[in-house]
Amino acid sequence: MRAQHELLAPELDDAIHRVLKRSWFILGEELKAFEEAFAAYCGVKHCIGVASGTEALQLALLACDLGPGDEVITVAHTFVASALAIAATRATPVFVDIDPQTYTLDPKHLAGALSPRTRAILPVHLYGHCAEMDEILAFAAQHNLPVIEDAAQAHGASYKGRKAGSMGKLGCFSFYPTKNLGACGDAGAVVTNDPDLAAKLRRLRNYGESKRYRHEAMGYNSRLDEMQAAILRVKLPHLEEWNENRRQVAAGYLSLLEERFAPPRVRLECVHNFHLFVIQSDERDRLQEHLRAHQIESLMHYPIPCHLQPAFQNIAHRRGDLSVTERVAGRVLSLPMFPTLELDKVKYVSACVNSFAGKAR
Repeated sequence: MRAQHELLAPELDDAIHRVLKRSWFILGEELKAFEEAFAAYCGVKHCIGVASGTEALQLALLACDLGPGDEVITVAHTFVASALAIAATRATPVFVDIDPQTYTLDPKHLAGALSPRTRAILPVHLYGHCAEMDEILAFAAQHNLPVIEDAAQAHGASYKGRKAGSMGKLGCFSFYPTKNLGACGDAGAVVTNDPDLAAKLRRLRNYGESKRYRHEAMGYNSRLDEMQAAILRVKLPHLEEWNENRRQVAAGYLSLLEERFAPPRVRLECVHNFHLFVIQSDERDRLQEHLRAHQIESLMHYPIPCHLQPAFQNIAHRRGDLSVTERVAGRVLSLPMFPTLELDKVKYVSACVNSFAGKAR
């Protein structure tokens, strides 16, 4: 991130000073320009900037009239915000298992999760690989359910030529600083082709206001501010290059890592953005210690599935319900991945991973 900011320093400085000089910090020209540019990038008609990726999901659900007693089918192998956004509407997340190779929602479990209370499906394009959207969308259409894409990690990823976020009724993005397209603080957006939903979201993000001091709904204060929008405007034109650099880093790892570490598989119809590069090991914790001993930092995304989190203990899921999710959660480890990672470092990391003997305790 620091390297990116150093490369873009003159443009970022100009953008920040432009906002300061204008002294219009909320719902101004920078936001409008970024919304138009990001909508065009995603191949949709509307983009609504909001305060975070979590609130993008929450507001998208509310725009679809989700509320108490409703159920939303999603996955438990994701950052907890996916499930918290559902809970924030007072709806209930219903978790289904994942595909073991892509880590995304496995459509064959949708029918078993369907109930008279099901009101939406929320697939997560985890780690930057799109879910199996044709099957999900077909099932949703059969049951008249909106699909809300969690594309928080999937900026620029695609499925059969369609950008992440553009395939469902609504697509939700996070611009948290570590994302492929990151702001310098919390930020998010919802994209859609539906003009009515776009108008509804613009009201919801701004206190439910339809015009000055007229509030049509119980809205929220969830606006992407001008400073973050200006920063994102500078970065957006570089996103494709950064994603391609990530794919080159991934190609290096894939050519070097041994198969016993289950390196990622990318479906032929998908373009991965490699937000994260995730491997697996039955001795994940010891592997992480081994890498740390060689001055390599790694992370676990995500070691405790949502259905096993204390916050969701009242939801009707128990250990053993999601066998693939639970197995993956105990094995996944994210290796260093960023656009400026040099090949010699990829080789070093790969060699250190391959040297892990996995000896018994």
